[in-house]
Amino acid sequence: MNLQPSPRNPHPGLRAEDARVVSGQGDRVLRNTYALLALSMVPTVAGAWIGLATGLSRSMGGIAGMILFMVVAMGMMAAIGRYANTRAAVPLLLGFTFFMGLMVSGLLGVVLGMHNGSGLVMLAFAGTATIFLGMAALSSVIKRDLSAMGKWLFVGAVMLLVAGIANAFLHSGALMVTIATLAVGIFSAFILHDLKRVRDGHETNYVLATLGVYLSVFNVFQNLLVLLGLFGGDRDE
Repeated sequence: MNLQPSPRNPHPGLRAEDARVVSGQGDRVLRNTYALLALSMVPTVAGAWIGLATGLSRSMGGIAGMILFMVVAMGMMAAIGRYANTRAAVPLLLGFTFFMGLMVSGLLGVVLGMHNGSGLVMLAFAGTATIFLGMAALSSVIKRDLSAMGKWLFVGAVMLLVAGIANAFLHSGALMVTIATLAVGIFSAFILHDLKRVRDGHETNYVLATLGVYLSVFNVFQNLLVLLGLFGGDRDE
């Protein structure tokens, strides 16, 4: 049996009719994912603005802030997963993206405090958008199944998390640069992986698909901003 994908049947092992059904379902989920992802930027920006205006994120810095962030973020993601097939899923996701906006406001405040901070934020945004569009385009032309790369990307993300926690104690600039650089690469690959899974019909819930892509986009932006702030920031002498 020929299990190689073809232009007419990109899903090996399925009949052409079944493959068209899978592709159609994937396209619908993908459209909903893109729409919800765009919507999720609204509470993210609102959260960041409130965090900057109130200085709330500065009060949650340090190790205690990191622990609080992880507990709240993990709890909200678990809730989204549990209620993914209910009407509560979208409000939970939007609430999570608002929280993420609050959390990134501390980094935004540091960068915006530089003379060229606004330009760096816009550059990070443009870089993130370019990476997202590139990965989205790539996911539409790659024919092979990329599901297997997910476990390696997950391992990489866990290693980044461990390194980040360690650096909270070490305060190493070199390690920070290394983590941020690897994070941009790993989460860019995650965007490709997650969008390809939707296209191939492996992820049929658009809320969960949006959550995965949002986290990757958020991490790409955050780490690009770190790198730009470290290497391109114009600070007072």
